[in-house]
This record gives sequence, C-alpha cells and structure tokens, in this order.
Amino acid sequence: MSTDAELRELAEEAGRRLEDATASEILRWATETFGARFCVTSSMEDAVVAHLASRVRPGVDVVFLDTGYHFPETIGTRDAVAQVMDVNVTTLTPRQSVAQQDARYGPRLHDRDPDLCCSLRKVQPLEEGLAGYAAWATGLRREESPTRANTPVVGWDERRRKVKVSPIARWTAADVEEYVGAHGVLTNPLLTDGYASIGCAPCTRRVAAGEDARAGRWSGNTKTECGLHG
Repeated sequence: MSTDAELRELAEEAGRRLEDATASEILRWATETFGARFCVTSSMEDAVVAHLASRVRPGVDVVFLDTGYHFPETIGTRDAVAQVMDVNVTTLTPRQSVAQQDARYGPRLHDRDPDLCCSLRKVQPLEEGLAGYAAWATGLRREESPTRANTPVVGWDERRRKVKVSPIARWTAADVEEYVGAHGVLTNPLLTDGYASIGCAPCTRRVAAGEDARAGRWSGNTKTECGLHG
C-alpha cells in the first residue's frame, strides 16, 4: 500500500509527464496503475470521459451523485449510459433525503446556504463513495472557467488524499463536440436546450449568448464551484 506522500509524488510526476498525452493515454496510465481502485465520476452532463475510459478498461466503475435535485433529463442520461455503455454505474446518495434535509434545515436550503447544501448533498457523499478508490477521474476542462484554468491532467486531491485524473483538461468545447459526434456518445438533452453546464435543477439556468459556460450555475451568487473540485 502506497503512502500519501508516495501517491502525491506519483501524481505530480505523471501530471508533468502526461501533460501532452492524449486522453486515452492518460486513462490507460490510470487504469494500469490503479486497476479496480480507479473510477470515473460523471455528472451525466455528457458521457465523454466514461466512454473514453470504457474503451481502455471495459466495465470501469462510473460513479454518479444523485443529489435528489437533478433534472429528469440527467437521471435519464445516467440510466441510458448504464444500459448502452460497457461501464458499471454506481449511484451515490446523501445521508438524508431532500425531505429529511428540509425538516432539519428548513426548505430550500440551496437558496439560503448553497455551500452547506452542496456539502451535504455532493461533497460528503462523494468522499464516502470514493473511500475504496485510490484514484478518480473527472471531466474538468481548463477552458470552462477561470477557476479551472490550471487543472492538471493528473494531480493530487489533497482533501480526499487521492490521485485525481482529468484526461480532457486540455480539450476545448469543440474537441468535446467532435468526439461526441464521431463516437455517438450520449449527452444530456438539456445541452441542446440552452444549458451549457448542468447541475441541480434549483441552481442551474440557461446561459445567454456570450456568457461563460458556467454562468448558469448559482446565478446571482458569488459561488462558482460546488466544492467537489476546490
């Protein structure tokens, strides 16, 4: 069993060495290095990283967070991915249902304290769900927002003490679109209905022309990330 220091060193070295590698090469390194202790996380905005990983390691674990606030289209995308792709979809849920959270903290916590809501419904369940893994993959891309501009293709997740892999960090939106078209990858229908970044329904809106892709998340609030990646 590697120590945290050894895993951190491994991640940082791989991040430097794989900076110019293809997404598939990055995922191949991750699956060969960690085997069953590697998983892909997906918000089901699209299934690009899950598709890439399934071609490298068929049957790879794909972890999805069901917050209880998702659009029906997002749940439908998860179900479709589980049906048609060679992956093992695992759904994580918060400790409390929405009704239980409302009883404890009052209704619409997401409006009054979005950071706490995200912590309860996203951050905590993911930390618990990733306990058995040494490395996890995300679909983060540098061009999505200023807060993601320095995302390494392989890095160290200090909070969870795990290796974090972002194989499409260098991809543009055009790269994603090209891959989706070339391989018929499943995407969330909301992406064609004005949504550029899809999260929980109460905290997500369509974006206007010229806005950055994540402008529709927590609109009117200084919050820009749910806490999973920062």
